[in-house]
Amino acid sequence: MTSHPDDNLRPILPLVEERFGIAADALTPYGHYKAKVVPDALPAGGGEAGKLVLVTAISPTPAGEGKTTTSIGLGDGLNRLGTRATVCLREPSLGPCFGMKGGATGGGRAQVAPATDINLHFNGDLHAVSAANNLLAAMLDSHLYWKNPLGIDIDAITWRRAVDLNDRALREMDLTLGRGAHRMSGFDITAASEVMAVLCLASDRADLQRRLGDIVVARNADGAPVTARDLGVDGAMIALLTDAVDPNLVQTLEGNPVFIHGGPFANIAHGCNSVIATRAALQLSDVVVTEAGFGADLGAEKFLDIKCRQSGLRPDAVVLVCTVRALKMHGGVDQADLAEPDPSAVRAGAPNLARHIANLQRYGLTPVVAVNRFATDTDEEMAAVEAVAESHGATAVAATHFADGGAGAADLARAVLDRLEEPAKVELLYPDDIGLAEKIETVATRIYGARGVEIEPAAARQLEEFEALGYGNLPVCIAKTQYSFSADPKALGAPDDHVLPVREVRLSAGAGFVVVITGAIMTMPGLPRRPAALDIGVDERGRVAGLS
Repeated sequence: MTSHPDDNLRPILPLVEERFGIAADALTPYGHYKAKVVPDALPAGGGEAGKLVLVTAISPTPAGEGKTTTSIGLGDGLNRLGTRATVCLREPSLGPCFGMKGGATGGGRAQVAPATDINLHFNGDLHAVSAANNLLAAMLDSHLYWKNPLGIDIDAITWRRAVDLNDRALREMDLTLGRGAHRMSGFDITAASEVMAVLCLASDRADLQRRLGDIVVARNADGAPVTARDLGVDGAMIALLTDAVDPNLVQTLEGNPVFIHGGPFANIAHGCNSVIATRAALQLSDVVVTEAGFGADLGAEKFLDIKCRQSGLRPDAVVLVCTVRALKMHGGVDQADLAEPDPSAVRAGAPNLARHIANLQRYGLTPVVAVNRFATDTDEEMAAVEAVAESHGATAVAATHFADGGAGAADLARAVLDRLEEPAKVELLYPDDIGLAEKIETVATRIYGARGVEIEPAAARQLEEFEALGYGNLPVCIAKTQYSFSADPKALGAPDDHVLPVREVRLSAGAGFVVVITGAIMTMPGLPRRPAALDIGVDERGRVAGLS
């Protein structure tokens, strides 16, 4: 897919050379407006001099919060103030694009481009992840067919296939293996694949291959783990990922550079862009703006307790995005009535904002609260948000980047720069050496406000087995609904008298965490009653239409 020349974009190679001062041989062009950066070709000794700003949000609602839009607008605003800033985002998945969400490249005047290319097949990265995931599955089943020399226990296989679409029919499958054998398995969406997490957490190509080899796919008859390395497929997997490991560069509508690389979901995976892209941006920029998916209870917690724990990265400041409309929904207002002024509803929904502020402060980070302002928001409603933020030690700043681009985020950018003058002392939520069940309980009680955790017996036995096998030092990656602090998506606001139900756990040894599946969360989403795909097509000029 190629962008049309009248998209009013700058050619990517001269843009990047001008902004980053790097030679063209450090870039691999993908048409006129997209490129991959070859990290090994960047100037030696650059280090990670830039400051890192994490953008997260309150618990999302159908009213919209605009976290990605705010990340882009903040990047443009910082550049307008003369700060050399770069944004780092995740790649969109085709599942949400054709499902409920549509595109994921920002909105209004705070967008990255070329949007259609980014939303569909972006430089082939997600397809490469799917192929690597499924090659491992195919090699595993072929191994079973050819007399199973590793002695794999067919009932202890945990590896599943992946596809980058929402397809609930693929959740469970009965696989016929030949020679009269069969086994039960299924598909996850590619954004939930361990291969995606491995790609995003690897520090370089060598680390990527090591992590791929460490992926545990099954147990043998003695209960010992069987890995991708045991199957001899880790080399072929990295061959499929050889281009995907290099981060992608595009630009905002205002011509500022953006890295978009990797796309794990935050409600079922760890929700952050790649370590490689983040480090490259830090080497090339004064300030790097990155986001973590969904609310701070999911994306920010995993950014800090997984990505930062493994990489050594630490944010220097945090932005917490909210809207008056979303707070009114958390306060009990129906979506159809959100345009009606109601400061009391804002105050009723404020406990959600307050808990997210308090949670970030547990890590040593007091956020700048970005209030993504809509035209229907009144001054009294805005004042209510500011009062809540200030009462919890945070600063609230209104931003209108959707309508005004970087100029609308200038005040937010100034507030972030002021915060960056104060050294951050980040502390992770829990140490490596406590038990896995205790780590789950720590996140549930200290971040979600739960009064406890209920772990189903089978999951509890698996946690004990993981610890016995030497994986007890790993962090936990909790798969939970994004709409609530609890496992009930309808429990808005800041519920505190709830128990987190853990029904399943999965070992992601290559990624370096244990996935904890709670409530009704699915690792293969389904399509909604009216999917966004119904509105997507191609116009008479050959342009994709309806993807927004």
